[in-house]
Amino acid sequence: MLTVEQTAVLLRTFDNVLILTHVRPDGDTVGCAAALCAGLRRLGKTAYLLPNPELTKTSAPYFTPYTAPTDFAPECVVSTDVATTNLLPKNAKVYMDRIDLAIDHHPSFEHFGKANIVRSEAAACGELIYDILAHLGPVTAEMALPLYVAVSTDTGCFAYTNTTSYTHAVAAALLRTGIDYRTVNKVFFRTKSRRRMQLEGAMLNDCEFYDNDRVAILSVPISLMERVGADESDAEDLSALGGQIEGVDCAVTMRELRPDVWKMSVRTGERVNATEVCRLLGGGGHAAAAGCTVEAPWAEAKKKILAAIAQIVPDYQG
Repeated sequence: MLTVEQTAVLLRTFDNVLILTHVRPDGDTVGCAAALCAGLRRLGKTAYLLPNPELTKTSAPYFTPYTAPTDFAPECVVSTDVATTNLLPKNAKVYMDRIDLAIDHHPSFEHFGKANIVRSEAAACGELIYDILAHLGPVTAEMALPLYVAVSTDTGCFAYTNTTSYTHAVAAALLRTGIDYRTVNKVFFRTKSRRRMQLEGAMLNDCEFYDNDRVAILSVPISLMERVGADESDAEDLSALGGQIEGVDCAVTMRELRPDVWKMSVRTGERVNATEVCRLLGGGGHAAAAGCTVEAPWAEAKKKILAAIAQIVPDYQG
């Protein structure tokens, strides 16, 4: 396992670098990849991001300036915020056995790179990328803006329990570069499309409660997405909704990716370890935020996630 200093030294030896992000890319993986790409270019390196087919409209402005041309042939491959090669997009699978450096912050990280660095206590992978870039030279506004996207989105604009004093210290350092953080906050945290609001309304209307109303199950079937005309940008971070319900300390958002294929996003308080719950179903993540995929009809998939919660939580009451 590399230290931050060793990672910086290694990156100085890289050139013609391709940076990979994970499926259903969030602000952390996008922001980390863009910031690292900008940092490598500042060192005079050639660096690009592998196109991600699931990029959303909100994240695209930070990603597309660094997109690799179709004929780019990388010498070195780096992944950011990717816990396992199973989470690589289809177009990245060709690189899964030649990742020279993997940078991550998930406790479930699988150390798949030739070299690896992980900081599982970090609220966002962006905190780790910031430290690495700071060892490579001054962190410029070009790097700081996507890093702010990374850190702010993985902490719910610094409202989630994973936020630490160091998270705030990193954010303060980023703001001192003069970035337009207000626009980021407005776009990611204070703006919702009408379709998004329809999604949330339907999810809350059909929400089911278990374990003395401490566990909430919210569903987003394909039929709901089609009915309101929602796209991936409208559905971004829907998993945060259930945790806002009073009395709920374990919220499960069931998102249907394909017919009878459900992405489970689990958001929890201290009573429930989300990683342990999702690990029982082949997933992983953090103690308060984790995920897994279950292939089954809705009722069966719901039964499986509830059984996993009951197995992990000693005082669960069905």
